[in-house]
Amino acid sequence: MRIAQIAPLYESVPPLYYGGTERIVSYLTEELVRQGHEVTLFASGDSVTSARLVPCCTNSLRLENSCIDPIPHHLLMLERVCRMAHQFDVLHFHIDYLHYSLSRRCHFRQLTTLHGRLDIPDLVPLYREFLEMPLVSISDAQRLPISWANWQGTVHHGLPLDLLQFSPRGGDYLAFLGRISPEKGLDAAIEIAKRSGMKLKIAAKVDKADLYFYESEIRPLLHGPLVEYIGEISEQEKQQFLGNARALLFPINWNEPFGLVMIESMACGTPVIAFARGSVPEVVRDGVSGFLVDDIDAAVRAVAQLTILSRKRCRSYFEERFAVARMATDYLAMYGELMAGKEQGRPEQVAGR
Repeated sequence: MRIAQIAPLYESVPPLYYGGTERIVSYLTEELVRQGHEVTLFASGDSVTSARLVPCCTNSLRLENSCIDPIPHHLLMLERVCRMAHQFDVLHFHIDYLHYSLSRRCHFRQLTTLHGRLDIPDLVPLYREFLEMPLVSISDAQRLPISWANWQGTVHHGLPLDLLQFSPRGGDYLAFLGRISPEKGLDAAIEIAKRSGMKLKIAAKVDKADLYFYESEIRPLLHGPLVEYIGEISEQEKQQFLGNARALLFPINWNEPFGLVMIESMACGTPVIAFARGSVPEVVRDGVSGFLVDDIDAAVRAVAQLTILSRKRCRSYFEERFAVARMATDYLAMYGELMAGKEQGRPEQVAGR
């Protein structure tokens, strides 16, 4: 099958540091190539792939100091995609809604995976206008704010089985990995660690939009012997960081669309203590790969119960549910349905919504 993967340009594919969407695009692309498909990746020029790369900007835009406005770069990428569309059986977009108008007019055989939050009122009129766009959610919970959209299915993320190795022992600290922002709950993670008497290691980035939150709410909490702020870490550093942890803390205060770090942690055999919101109950199996809790008090109790969990069973659960081969198989089934004209919710079926 001839497949185009269209990635955001904010990070390279795969990203050097933080970047969940681009990381998943990379894993999917490489697995499709491994399975013998002809894959073309539209991404930043510093991306690394075994597929054919069509560079759509020189460097990833987040790390490119000269980039002021990322939108022109994405529009230029879409122009290239349009010119080359006849070369592909399926176009798989990962850039939210930027291509919808173009896709409608150019009649691409295409699919869009939505990787972000959908509980934003501004999105409702957009998706009512473009009801015919075939969409994929990354969790069932993600799609709830626009449950009436043209969903083709849910595909949970997957990782290469050899990406992160099983760590049978763990360590003596709790881990927080990701992004420092109000919705990610780092302040709650710090309180959980302090009340549990365990050290918390924090590997996280701070976006410009969250600098005020970091300076006013988080930075004052980083003092003391139980809190260690490492900063943003690379893909290669995740093995040691997650594998040596007793557990990953994921005390979110929003409806997380997926939460890639949870399956990265489980791949190391490190269980997850997470607030049961959004996608979390779809990803973590309570009592097997971690604990689902509702508040800080319950999370502190869960820390004390970590010894009853098997790290080996945690890794096995990851292998059963979140392997990249399963993710690729799910997408290939959808590509096949598109090629056969069997996609759900054709325009004439949904026009009355």
